[in-house]
Parts: sequence; structure tokens; C-alpha cells
Amino acid sequence: MDDHPGGDEVLLSATGKDATDDFEDVGHSDSAREMMEKYYIGEIDPKTVPAKRTYIPPQQTPYNPDKTPEFVIKILQFLVPLLILGLAIAVRHYTKKE
Repeated sequence: MDDHPGGDEVLLSATGKDATDDFEDVGHSDSAREMMEKYYIGEIDPKTVPAKRTYIPPQQTPYNPDKTPEFVIKILQFLVPLLILGLAIAVRHYTKKE
């Protein structure tokens, strides 16, 4: 791989598959084709190549805008700190010595 003029990335991108099209698309010289005979491994049996799987996205639950428990929790997360702040201000105001 170190001696490949195109670099090792080109070779690694073609591993595990039929690299004939990749080889032909580059337009190799006659000397490269002669070198290929030395490094040629063999043909790939098409029956051993796994079939491509189509991606099936996972099922998503439909959007439900009326999520009452979650809505109540969000309101409480906003209101409780405000109530605590209001209570602290009220206690401070009424206990303050003038």
C-alpha cells in the first residue's frame, strides 16, 4: 500500500468489494495494468456478497399536543420558583425593621 501512487486511501476505499470499476475509472497506464497481474487476487463470487438492505426507519409515536401531565409539570417548573421568590420577598418586606 505504501508504494501505490494514488495513496493507500484509494486502496482502502475499494476493499471488500469488486474494485474493477474503480480501477477502470482512474485510467491506469499500461505499466499499472501489468503490475495488476502481479497483485491480482481473484474474482468475487456474487453469491457470497450480502444483499443490500433497505433502511427502514423506526416507528415514531404520533405527536400528541394534549400531554396534560407533561404540561402541568412544565407549568409547575415555572411557577414554583416564582412562588418561592414571591414568598421570600414578602417575608423580607414584613419582617424588615424600620
